[in-house]
Amino acid sequence: MLERSSEKPRQSLAGLWNISFGFFGIQIGFALQNANMSRIFQSLGSSVDDLPVLWIAAPLTGLLVQPIVGYLSDRTWLGRLGRRRPYFLAGALLASLSLLLMPLSSALLMAAILLWTLDASLNISMEPFRAFVGDMLRKDQHTAGYAVQTAFIGAGAVVGSIFPWLLDHLGISNIAGPGGIPDTVRFSFWVGGAALFVAVLWTVLTTREYSPEEQQQFGEVGVHEAPAGTNLLAARGLGVPLAWIAAGALIILAVAETGLEKEVYLLGGLLVAYGLASIVAIGSAKRGQSSMLGHIVGDFSGMPPIMKRLALVQFFSWSALFIMWINTTPVVAQRFYGTTDAASAAYQEGGNWVGVLFAVYNGVAAIAALTILPLLARQLGKARTHMICLLLGAAGYASFFLIRDPQWLVLSEVGIGIAWASILAMPYAILASNLPQAKLGIYMGLFNIFVVIPQLLVATVMGSIMKAFFPGQPIYTMAFAALVMAGAALATLAVREHVD
Repeated sequence: MLERSSEKPRQSLAGLWNISFGFFGIQIGFALQNANMSRIFQSLGSSVDDLPVLWIAAPLTGLLVQPIVGYLSDRTWLGRLGRRRPYFLAGALLASLSLLLMPLSSALLMAAILLWTLDASLNISMEPFRAFVGDMLRKDQHTAGYAVQTAFIGAGAVVGSIFPWLLDHLGISNIAGPGGIPDTVRFSFWVGGAALFVAVLWTVLTTREYSPEEQQQFGEVGVHEAPAGTNLLAARGLGVPLAWIAAGALIILAVAETGLEKEVYLLGGLLVAYGLASIVAIGSAKRGQSSMLGHIVGDFSGMPPIMKRLALVQFFSWSALFIMWINTTPVVAQRFYGTTDAASAAYQEGGNWVGVLFAVYNGVAAIAALTILPLLARQLGKARTHMICLLLGAAGYASFFLIRDPQWLVLSEVGIGIAWASILAMPYAILASNLPQAKLGIYMGLFNIFVVIPQLLVATVMGSIMKAFFPGQPIYTMAFAALVMAGAALATLAVREHVD
């Protein structure tokens, strides 16, 4: 009989490094995507108004992939490779191949498909990393673990964001003809793909996951012994699923009747799809059948209260972030470099400066994660720390209206960077200390739905809003970003976490 132990071994600084180093590479991939995909799309002939629909692929893949990977990784054990690491490795390989092929895109459709593949692959690697920190660390190290992870995210994003600018200053061509992609972007994607794979491989080779037997020694219930979400479904009626279907149908009808952007159909379709999935899952649960769909739908509808409150915070936070990622390049190019022509040298210069700005906010995030966040969390608690940081981010977005010299946008990025550090660390640290360990993968995957849904909402609705009220004025997207980030800060007032 296994002897039970109350706590896992305490990880050293080297252990914390190895556990999270793979995220350095993953974030290089995300940074290259976030800072350059609008630029690539426009270089291949897309207009500013079409950017949101082209970006839909990224959040949609996250919506589909993360809960599935979370569910599967909770139930995986591949001998020496372990529980989460098989997903790290598979996702890194696919993401590296996507980064290799992306700069070779010769048409918008090819670039959009590769964005879909890239984002799906990054999500396959990223989602288990969130649960991996909780798996490997005791509760009193959760804040430190997610802070180190955030520092690597920030450092990787700095490298990915600044690389095109650096290559430009090393003499690599930053201008391409119509329909072409500059060499600075091509080489950045190729080097980034190699760095991503090597970083993830480092974590795979230098860490050893706790076996199911060791998890029992730590007093953690096995995933099959944990309360199943399907038990909750069996007692439910069909009223709520039918309401989701009705809401989706109304959105689809509204698009048809009012002439909204056609991509809004996707939002309605997703609501209908979730309602139908819920009906199928409820039917299976009532018959006593267990399935992945039943577990995902059941755990989603039966989320713990603290997860529901944090979900609202995430929804607003990531709405603001996605607005920024899509629109910063056209905002900076038009407002500060006086051009909307993606083939012009001025536009490419503006695109490079956006890479520098993104590097700044990610660099600030890396530093803040190891300095400001732990200090504030000890004094104020994780939830209040998160609120303060989100308010600084809202101020950063609002400052775009006050600044006239693009160099001073660096100050805006300081506030955004502090908010970004907190978004990447505090919600996950709170959840890891308050959720059942055996189901951490599925819960982290479901929690990330509230990262994805706002991105889909922005991608489907923002274009219609801008065309209707602010045509040709992308700067007003920053006003929306500031407002929703402030809303996220207010939503943290309802979060009450346990003290480690």
